[in-house]
Amino acid sequence: MAGIKPKVRAPRNRTIALSESELSRYAKKLLKVSSKPSAFALQNLLGKTILGDTLTVLSRIPAEVADLIIVDPPYNLAKNFNGSRFSAMSDAEYEAYLDSWMGELVRVLKPDGSLYVCGDWRSSCAIQRSLQSKLCVLNRITWGREKGRGASANWKNGMEDIWFAVKDPQNYCFNLDAVRLRRRVIAPYKLNGEPKDWNDSESGKFRDTAPSNFWDDISIPFWSMPENTDHPTQKPEKLIAKLILASSRPESIVFDPFLGSGTTSVVAKKLGRQFFGIEQNLEYACLCEKRLEIAGDDASIQGYTDGVFWERNSLGAQKSKKNP
Repeated sequence: MAGIKPKVRAPRNRTIALSESELSRYAKKLLKVSSKPSAFALQNLLGKTILGDTLTVLSRIPAEVADLIIVDPPYNLAKNFNGSRFSAMSDAEYEAYLDSWMGELVRVLKPDGSLYVCGDWRSSCAIQRSLQSKLCVLNRITWGREKGRGASANWKNGMEDIWFAVKDPQNYCFNLDAVRLRRRVIAPYKLNGEPKDWNDSESGKFRDTAPSNFWDDISIPFWSMPENTDHPTQKPEKLIAKLILASSRPESIVFDPFLGSGTTSVVAKKLGRQFFGIEQNLEYACLCEKRLEIAGDDASIQGYTDGVFWERNSLGAQKSKKNP
């Protein structure tokens, strides 16, 4: 087993990391591709992190078992991180790559299930085409990234997309009230002296707004956040929580075939869903297991308090609401 090179971090840095002993301990909890076929029965998959290549593992997953699938595949970029190298492809090659596993995901998805696929501006069109050939695409969510490098001769990339698709547009789960966003009221309107469509409290004037397909309330994990890991493309727990709360119910089964450091499984656990996922990198798979262990003691999700999502930079109001 490859060793982990420890990093020197500032005392206040809350990044979740693994020691050598933790890597060894959590590795024993992973479900391996070499496991006997019975290990891939649904009852044995739930709560598991499967260590292996997505294309290899998918064929072993039973059909129509997932209520919700969240996919954050490698974007079509040239990348080299943690020993894995990715090369940029042509649009046609990337679409063929998507098609190589998208059909398997459709097979695993329940008839009334939902599927979300993440991408950036380069990969988004190929994702749409691949999805439309197999499912009914209902929407494209665009969310703003507050981090990212500037470009010397181009616009800085500050957005990413999430495509929303279902098998049956007449029969799928969507819980609108579960994903309302609490925003400050800039111009509080009153009717007969009473607040009109907003609430006045000690923490401020807020309105619970209907969710749109543009999200500007997401913070990318960074060193002072307790969910942060060293994974270079980690999705925020708040973002994944919106997808899970909107498109699943308590005890629903959530599946992530490109699990990374485990955000989908962790958030599913925190929100009372069943889950399983696939990750090919041993260190990231073990990070997932450590985060799942932590989630057993702390089910909080930054930016989600009292059953509602809050706009960015409202932590003080959330604390006031939670602890009057």
